[in-house]
Amino acid sequence: MNEIAPSPEGHVKEGTITMDAGEMRCDANPSSPTAPDPSCVVRAPIGLLAELTHRCPLQCPYCSNPLELEKVNVELSTEDWQKVMREAAQLGILQVHLSGGEPTARRDLEEIVKTAAEAGLYTNLITAAVLLKRERLEKLKECGLDHVQISIQDVDTQAENADRIAGYKGGSAKKKEVAGWVRELGMPLTINAPIHRHNIHSVEAIINYAVELGAGRVEIAHVQYYAWALKNRSSLMPTRDAFMAAARLVERKREELKGIIVIDAVVPDYYAKYPKPCMGGWGKGIINITPSGRVLPCHAAESITHLEFDNVRDKPLADIWLNGDAFQKYRGTSWMKEPCRTCPRREIDYGGCRCQAFALTGDAANTDPACSLSPLHEEWAKVADVESHQSPPAFVYRRPGGATPKPAAEKTPVSSDA
Repeated sequence: MNEIAPSPEGHVKEGTITMDAGEMRCDANPSSPTAPDPSCVVRAPIGLLAELTHRCPLQCPYCSNPLELEKVNVELSTEDWQKVMREAAQLGILQVHLSGGEPTARRDLEEIVKTAAEAGLYTNLITAAVLLKRERLEKLKECGLDHVQISIQDVDTQAENADRIAGYKGGSAKKKEVAGWVRELGMPLTINAPIHRHNIHSVEAIINYAVELGAGRVEIAHVQYYAWALKNRSSLMPTRDAFMAAARLVERKREELKGIIVIDAVVPDYYAKYPKPCMGGWGKGIINITPSGRVLPCHAAESITHLEFDNVRDKPLADIWLNGDAFQKYRGTSWMKEPCRTCPRREIDYGGCRCQAFALTGDAANTDPACSLSPLHEEWAKVADVESHQSPPAFVYRRPGGATPKPAAEKTPVSSDA
């Protein structure tokens, strides 16, 4: 899991490679073999998504980790991750999101958190929560953990559905218990709910549930169809009517709960007019590090098969951020083709998702088909209409062997006048 919660604002930290107001030239290293966009100015990244492990007890059919998971024997050591945390702070990063897989599967999580906190990083634990015990959560707080983000599959009144989606019995009840511990310990809490046709009927209940738990933020995150989720697209895709009803409901709840909870929403690409900006712009604000230490511009970047990725075992994080081939490839706008190159939105959405463009067109420099200006958009968007109206096939759960029992019948979707 790798959904990232916003963190408190702050100034870029002073460090050996930062420049005025945190700006750094792409060509800061004159010996770099790449030819960066001459107009490109790189700021220190705001956040680091640290995928500590790909191990996970859940089997979610929309898992955002790559198709080929990294094994335990290639994971970075405790010392490696501690070095990453110190280099991240020196680079000017403000926040680190400790993710996976399931980060609490790492026995050294406390040591990693402690080093990150000592380096001055704001630490956010992104967890499925089912492996946590209260004593460990208390210890993590003592080590400097600032924030906890718990993913849920449905609300507790639909626990059977939640457990079916996750492929993990008893998970729903445990998540609620851990959320209670987080608040009892005085820590900020975010609830993240990946939304699809099997739980879109619960959007209002999920928001109310987050309020009941005392969360400061809830993310209604429609599934993005990459990697494992793409395998399950025909089972997960909601209808346009169900999505529109849920979107109206979210807007109503934002007004109703203003000042009580922040409600963020991620729109499904298949129903968007314009694509979402890829990580706020490729190589612009976020660094992702895999369990084995490969440094990526986004969590799905390894799906672009021609890219080469540096490893934190071999190079300093700052050098990779500034000069790494994978970061330079689609940074800025000079790489763009038409219609993106002359589009007035080119520095708003940056042509959309490079990984999706590659997966669906074979060329990562093409316009993301999620954009209505893409010549492939109309044909691509029809896929959602067709698949969302068909009976959902069985989930392909994220587990060895893959095949699964047939999912239960869909719940009644949100009414269109919600």
